[in-house]
Amino acid sequence: MSTCIFCGIIAGEIQGKVLFQDESVAAIEDVNPQAPLHLLIVPLRHIETLLDLNDLDVELMGHICSVATRLAREHGVAEQGFRLVANCGAAAGQSVFHIHFHLLGGRPMKWPPG
Repeated sequence: MSTCIFCGIIAGEIQGKVLFQDESVAAIEDVNPQAPLHLLIVPLRHIETLLDLNDLDVELMGHICSVATRLAREHGVAEQGFRLVANCGAAAGQSVFHIHFHLLGGRPMKWPPG
């Protein structure tokens, strides 16, 4: 079994609710939701942090944004607004070292976020 929780969920080795998956990303329900809608959009390929992206990942990052807006529409939060957040490094709050984007919606968001 993989030591990465997201890789384990994607491989079906760890229980998790995958709501969307295509050839490059998956969307998983967060187990500790911070909003009525809280999904994690995760590349299928293991990439530890945003700093590990390279020029070949530009299309992947655009696809993640496209999937986020699609899911926001499907879950009814697009019109009222939603937040897409990525943490990079432990000091920024990254606790799983496989890049992931938090899609949050369904409640008013405050600023600054943390």
